[in-house]
Amino acid sequence: MILSNELDKISPAVLSAQKELGGVKKGAANPFFKSKYADLTAVIEALKDVLNNNGLSMVQTQRDGNVMTTLLHSSGQYISSATPIICAKQNDPQALGSAITYARRYGLQSILCLPAEDDDGERAMARKPLKTTSKKGDF
Repeated sequence: MILSNELDKISPAVLSAQKELGGVKKGAANPFFKSKYADLTAVIEALKDVLNNNGLSMVQTQRDGNVMTTLLHSSGQYISSATPIICAKQNDPQALGSAITYARRYGLQSILCLPAEDDDGERAMARKPLKTTSKKGDF
């Protein structure tokens, strides 16, 4: 995380914005996993007006294989965080675009502590359920 030297103006603005923010609506469908999720557009739409009304704006750039998400305050103070761009297929522009979009979406949700309501990332991991063994008397 990268922070401005002072946080006395941005901190209360972020607090105020977080008090106003609600959940992000799951409006996009993932037919492969038969699930719904909040896409990048929905996340930006949920944040932009609330942030702007509190003197905050957001900027996202790429640096060293990361999406850098920066919250800027009208005072010049800022908070910036990196989210890695993890691309499933090398040399595939569509896969890279998807990875960047995914990193942007989660970078915004992370820097503002918004709950991740979608489950497309977890399902994409194709994890096997944990096997549990219990003995009589175990809790």
